[in-house]
Amino acid sequence: MIRVWDLPIRLFHWTLAALIAFSWYTAEEQMLDWHLRSGMAILFLLVFRLLWGFAGSSTARFSQFVRGPAAIVAYLKGKVGAGIGHNPLGALSVLALLGLTALQTLLGLFAEDNDGLMAGPLSLFVSPDTAEAITELHEALFNALLAVIVLHVGAIIFYAFRGKHLVGPMITGRAKADEDTGSDEMKPGKAWVALISLVIAGMIASLVWSMGG
Repeated sequence: MIRVWDLPIRLFHWTLAALIAFSWYTAEEQMLDWHLRSGMAILFLLVFRLLWGFAGSSTARFSQFVRGPAAIVAYLKGKVGAGIGHNPLGALSVLALLGLTALQTLLGLFAEDNDGLMAGPLSLFVSPDTAEAITELHEALFNALLAVIVLHVGAIIFYAFRGKHLVGPMITGRAKADEDTGSDEMKPGKAWVALISLVIAGMIASLVWSMGG
């Protein structure tokens, strides 16, 4: 078994999945105060993931899995292996998920409910009409995010049928070495970098929250 995912990435992955589900539930049940708290927690996670993507472990870094079209084509043709971490095709799914979640979170910061009793912390900086339009877009964009999540889960099931299980490594952090991964292992990030990233993410989320008065 080789190390593939570090603890911060695994905690980020499962916490984000839980918070997205919780955000959907609280929106459907009109629990908007909890919906707002969930959104702020997601903002915290996304800021941390951005920082960890530049200074974290080898498989967490964007430079490791964000590749050009040529790498994706070569992977699809079987000319190159997946390596450890995200394969070139899976990287597209990850970027789409992170991008849509970030956009959805950003829109939520400016959104406002119909009666104006609950609003995102940055809604004060836009007009009521703009806040209403942003709220409608915030609601509609979730369908796009849901579609990408379905594709993501579908890809996991597809790879499972092909004998490559992706869920286990995201729980344990380890995977069996094969011809795709080779014997390379994830190079862990520094604990102090993770701590600083957490502090910065917390400060940014707290600052945004405080701007709502």
